Amino acid sequence: MTSYEAAGVDIEAGERAVTLMKDKVARSRRPEVVDDASGFAGLFDASALLRYQRPLLASSTDGVGTKVMIAQRYGKHDTIGIDLVGMVLDDLVVCGAEPLFMTDYIACGKVVPERVAEIVGGVAEGCRLAGAALVGGETAEHPGAMGPDEYDLAGAGTGVVEASAMLGPARVVAGDVVLGLASSGIHSNGYSLVRHVLREASLSVDAVLPELGRPLGEELLEPTRIYSLDCLELARSVDVHAYAHITGGGIESNLSRSLPGHLDALLDRSSWTPPAIFGVLAGHGGIAQGDMDRTFNLGVGMAAVVSSESADEAIRVLAARGLNAWVLGEIVPGNGQAHYR
Repeated sequence: MTSYEAAGVDIEAGERAVTLMKDKVARSRRPEVVDDASGFAGLFDASALLRYQRPLLASSTDGVGTKVMIAQRYGKHDTIGIDLVGMVLDDLVVCGAEPLFMTDYIACGKVVPERVAEIVGGVAEGCRLAGAALVGGETAEHPGAMGPDEYDLAGAGTGVVEASAMLGPARVVAGDVVLGLASSGIHSNGYSLVRHVLREASLSVDAVLPELGRPLGEELLEPTRIYSLDCLELARSVDVHAYAHITGGGIESNLSRSLPGHLDALLDRSSWTPPAIFGVLAGHGGIAQGDMDRTFNLGVGMAAVVSSESADEAIRVLAARGLNAWVLGEIVPGNGQAHYR
C-alpha cells in the first residue's frame, strides 16, 4: 500500500521536532508576541509602533549558504541557526532599525527531530541575542531532492526605525571616522572558497592546526557575531551616521554601499590583525590578497561611520559591551568608494 511515509515523508517526526523546539523558541519571546492557537501565523502586536512618530518597517531575508555543508560534515548543528540570524537581522540594523521578529524555513532530506530542534534552537538563541522574537517557521521534508543528512535553512526578519533617525549615506560627511567592529571569525560568507581550499589541500574538518589550537571544524563553525543590540546602543550613545554589515564582497564593497557618491572611505590595513583562520585559508589555498579582500570579512564584521568627535567614546561604549572596535579609516572627498591607503 502506498502512503506518504512510503514516499519518504515522516509526519510524526515533524510533529516531534516541533515539540522538542518549543522551549527553545520560547526563550526568544518579546512582550508584543501574540499567541495564535492555530499555529498557522506568527502574530505581533503592532500597537507597539504607536510610540513612533513615523515608523518605517524594515525587512530582510537571507540564508546561511554552504556553511551548512561544514555543519553537516562535522556533525554540529546547534549554532548554524545563529549564523542565519546574523545574516538576516544584522542587515536591518544598518539603517538603524530595531529587529522585532523573524521567521525561519528549513528544508531537509529527512526530518530527524533532534537535529531540527538543534537547528531551530540556534535560530532562537540568535534572535534572543538580537532582541527579536522567533514567531514562526516551517520545516519541510524533501526526500529524493536532498540526501537524508542534507538540509538548508533561510529566514526573514522585520524591524522598525523612526524615519527621522534612519542611518545611511545621506548622513555621512567628510572628516567622519570609520570604526571596525571585530568579527567572531569567517561568519557566513565565502564558504564555497573555504570548501575548495579543504578539498585542494586535503584538509579534514577534524584536523587540529597549530595556528588555531582547536579542530578546524570548530573554527569554521564559530557562530556569527550578532551586532544588533550593540549597534542600537551605540546609536543611542554617540553620533553614528552609518553602518555597513560586512558580508559577501568583503569590507570595501559593503562599506561603499553606505557612502554618498562624493565621498570615499580611506582604510588603514595596518590598523588590525585578521584572525588566524584567514591566514590559514590564504596559506593552504594560495589565495591572493585581492581575492581574500573580495571574499571574506577578514575580521571586520560590521563597520560604523561616526563623527570624529564621537570616535573615542564609541570605542569605549562598545568595549563596555565586550566588543572590540578600532579606528579603521576616515571619510575623505572622493567618488563613493571604500579603499585602502
